[in-house]
Amino acid sequence: MAAEMRTLTAQVPVELAQEVDALAELIERPKQWIIKKALVQYLAREAEKRRLIQEGLDDVTAGRVVTIEQVEAWANSIGTDNELPAPKP
Repeated sequence: MAAEMRTLTAQVPVELAQEVDALAELIERPKQWIIKKALVQYLAREAEKRRLIQEGLDDVTAGRVVTIEQVEAWANSIGTDNELPAPKP
């Protein structure tokens, strides 16, 4: 069963539209296909970014953090004879 479709309209800089035109011709795909692929990838990256931010906020709320002093001590120890393990919350 085909997915229901809806048309979106967006103004883009001429240079960007020309890049899409050139790529469409080069890979012999419709511009619509390229734009749909780009939009799907962008939305997926943004969703992952929001998920990771929320995960970090949840860690802070739960107290799963390390101090800057712990991180600096670890970083300063890298490459020395007394290298410390990476800090863990």
